[in-house]
Amino acid sequence: MSFIREITKNKYLYLLALPGLAFLIVFAYIPLSGHLIAFKKYRLADGLWGSKFVGFDNFKFFFMSADWYKVTFNTAFLNGLFLIFGLGIALILALFLNEIRHALFKKLAQSFIFMPYFISWLVVSMMAFAFLNTTDGMVNHTLEAYGAEKVNWYLKAEVWPAFLTLIYVWKFAGYYSIIFLAAITGISGEYYESARIDGATRFQQIIHITIPLIRSVVIVLGLLGVGRIFYGDFGMIYGIIGDNSALYSTTDVIDTYTYRALRVLSDFSKSSAVVLYQSVMGLITILIFNQIAKKIDKDSGLF
Repeated sequence: MSFIREITKNKYLYLLALPGLAFLIVFAYIPLSGHLIAFKKYRLADGLWGSKFVGFDNFKFFFMSADWYKVTFNTAFLNGLFLIFGLGIALILALFLNEIRHALFKKLAQSFIFMPYFISWLVVSMMAFAFLNTTDGMVNHTLEAYGAEKVNWYLKAEVWPAFLTLIYVWKFAGYYSIIFLAAITGISGEYYESARIDGATRFQQIIHITIPLIRSVVIVLGLLGVGRIFYGDFGMIYGIIGDNSALYSTTDVIDTYTYRALRVLSDFSKSSAVVLYQSVMGLITILIFNQIAKKIDKDSGLF
């Protein structure tokens, strides 16, 4: 009865929420039924419900191969690098931007560092190739100018985690820095005024006022990133690496592996099994790190 009373009392608010709720149901919850494909021998002719149930047989394709550990590690490792360096550099940029006092220069700086976010991965891949290709890449031209030998970067798997991290930071650090800057500008000026009266330097104000007061924002963005730590950015990895098997040892992630499995084997069931494994690992990770975040700051957890 209390539920009906609540609905009746706030019926207009719930009506406003209906479009968003309908969107979630149609595009987020109903598609979850597609995970059943991972437990069936799916045939287009039989459909989802008519296909034969095979239990966990589809998972053997992934876990009985030597690739499951490699792609899982690569996905978590690369996303860990992206998260740590992406948020770290973004926070530093936000602190620097906050120190700029000239309004016009501050706006220009924000626009300049935010611009890479709007560049598509296809264009980024072409830019990376222009820098790194063996024939006339800018990096190899520079090496030649200093008397060093050219390097075929597209055959050196060990350097690509660093390259991909650099590219990710270049593209997304400006975006996250704007979020941090918005949180910083919301801090009351009275804190800084009191600190200046007590003789605190700008660096001390940043360490003891700015960073502690935006800690909740850092934690939330970190948790959101951790929730996607088993999601490899397919557009980024495949756009830059493509089907270059020489780099698979350090750059092959769950998403690119699933794409190749679907393209080569044309087996929806086995590909769906890998995707379901990816989703479960992401859920477990966010639950663990959410509890850790609540231990650090009980008000900073996502739930």
